[in-house]
Amino acid sequence: MILSVGEILVDMIGAEKDNTFCYERKAGGAPFNVACAAAKFGAKSGFVGCVGDDTVGRFLQKFVQAQNLACSYVKKDDTVNTTLAFVELDKNGERSFCFYRKNTADYRLPEIPEEIFAQANIVHIGSLMLSEPQGEQYALQLAEKTKKAGKLVSFDVNFRDDIFRDTNTAVAVYKKLIDQADIVKFSEDEVEIFTKSYVESLTDKLVCVSLGGSGSQWRYQGNSANVSSISVKPVDTTGAGDAFYAGVLSQIDGKNKSEWTESLLNQAFRFGNVCGALNTLGHGAIDYLPNLQTVREYLQK
Repeated sequence: MILSVGEILVDMIGAEKDNTFCYERKAGGAPFNVACAAAKFGAKSGFVGCVGDDTVGRFLQKFVQAQNLACSYVKKDDTVNTTLAFVELDKNGERSFCFYRKNTADYRLPEIPEEIFAQANIVHIGSLMLSEPQGEQYALQLAEKTKKAGKLVSFDVNFRDDIFRDTNTAVAVYKKLIDQADIVKFSEDEVEIFTKSYVESLTDKLVCVSLGGSGSQWRYQGNSANVSSISVKPVDTTGAGDAFYAGVLSQIDGKNKSEWTESLLNQAFRFGNVCGALNTLGHGAIDYLPNLQTVREYLQK
């Protein structure tokens, strides 16, 4: 099972309609997106997170129950509000974020019930929590516990400059968790932030680099390959990287590192590329996820 742990929030996706700027409420949060996508792609998937005791928190708790997750634990904290992300799209469907998260729920994560943790092969840890000392400590302790249990640690960098305004400090925090990870995802822009030489030095990890419409790249034990994607016209790229990464994780879940061959990784990344591309054809990170049958049909074309 892939157990995703971290932020669950509401994406308020803005657009101009009839001379009025309107926001549409969508469930989101990178690790929650991964959990929902992995389940959609046929993997056994679980999620642990936290919401506030408010309207959007109750919306999210109800939304979680409607997903095909093997297990979930979403704590309700009545002392804080649920985190919001305001999203605006340009004419190409590319998004920009503005987070509302002062004293909010996303980094106040609960202890994972042992009956949930025991089921996991891969523990995927979100990054938003790292901007707060409480969240950083939680993430590092979870990574240590996961390693000791003989499970794989997954980490998506998912850098947000409006959360980490001091890039050098942020990179130093991120590197602590990257050191613990077995699988780590970067975007093309994040490779530039961390530097290409640093990313290339992570030879003991499976490094996943999303390249947008160009596909993706994997790096492992000194080997690497660029894997192409399919051509689509994006409507909304929110969550595309999460869908891609969930696709990759769903294909390697339950496999030992000794099975991470060039052939397997090429297949997994091609699968992930199609998942990410198809997810851009509708609004929201989760609502337009393709199902497994649709992904397979595109892979056969």
